[in-house]
Amino acid sequence: MTKGGTSIPDEEWERFLQDAEAGTPGAPEEPSARARMVARRLREEPGPPGGWRTHEPPRRRRGKGWYVVGFLVVVALFVVASDPGRVTNWFGGDDGGGTTRAAEPERPDAPPATGAAFETPTPDDPFRGSPADAWKDGVAGITLPAARATGWMSEKDVARTLERSRDFLVASNLDPGVLRGERPAAAIALLNPRQKDVQNYLAHAFDTPSRKNDPLKMFSRFAPSKVRLVGDAVRTRGWITFRKGERGAVEVTSDVTYVYPVVRAAEGSDEVARTVVRRETVMSWDDPSKVIIEPGTFSLVSYKADTANGGCDNVSGFFVPEFPSDRRSTGEGPEVDPYERGDSMDQHMASGTEGQCREATRL
Repeated sequence: MTKGGTSIPDEEWERFLQDAEAGTPGAPEEPSARARMVARRLREEPGPPGGWRTHEPPRRRRGKGWYVVGFLVVVALFVVASDPGRVTNWFGGDDGGGTTRAAEPERPDAPPATGAAFETPTPDDPFRGSPADAWKDGVAGITLPAARATGWMSEKDVARTLERSRDFLVASNLDPGVLRGERPAAAIALLNPRQKDVQNYLAHAFDTPSRKNDPLKMFSRFAPSKVRLVGDAVRTRGWITFRKGERGAVEVTSDVTYVYPVVRAAEGSDEVARTVVRRETVMSWDDPSKVIIEPGTFSLVSYKADTANGGCDNVSGFFVPEFPSDRRSTGEGPEVDPYERGDSMDQHMASGTEGQCREATRL
């Protein structure tokens, strides 16, 4: 073994292992019986123990290098024994304390875990006690697939189309001005102006919102006179996919859940409420040679939204979240987990009944 270019004699290394095993005062303390077994094996065998179901190539020679390996094994075992959570984090795990997980590449098999019920959110930690505590901020939580030539577009064109589709989601659901109730001009600019039904919806949704023309079906908005967002972060989790659509179009589908933390508008308010919105939007980026469309815009195929704590039977044009201190459970409506992403959007919304408000199992 060497340290700083100086060789350590085998006798000193042997004495180190003996002292560590015997518990000599001042010697490094070994963490477990497993570590002592490894040390003893290193003294008895010239090489490292063989792995389970591994192929060991022929050895060229036996030298002091194996002592270095042994020393590193002992140190690693000590770290595992003293702080196993740290080792888990080395491999990208979630330690349950808000470590950001990887973006969602596809539909998960089970609902996300949550923190303990007593973990009350605060303005400094607004996602505390929620699965969103481990999600990413804003656009970072929306996974884009690898581009490939599809329909009328080349691979490069598809890559740009995916980015512009994500731009629409940002302009609709993450733009600070839009969240404060402003008109989503950047998002509207990406919609095909020749799609009459959509343009008719937009013409009424913001000035005269109604059940038919509800801006919340496509855009996230809060009334600044009622509530204000906590900080600048909105947590997201979801993905975008694409395929060849009708007449060679590139059809892009997004399925994203957004989590908005808010406090009351009054200065000094610190009670946090969360509104959770899951949206599915299908966009058709049409071939201009086959469909009359403005360049750089897309046609809406469909848009769906499922909201928890946005205001039951609400047609104000703004989300109206209820705060924990005011919340009263009726126990009458069906329950839904707003963080559940293992089912399709249709399945997720099917638990409700027309005209009946559902109750979120967690927010």
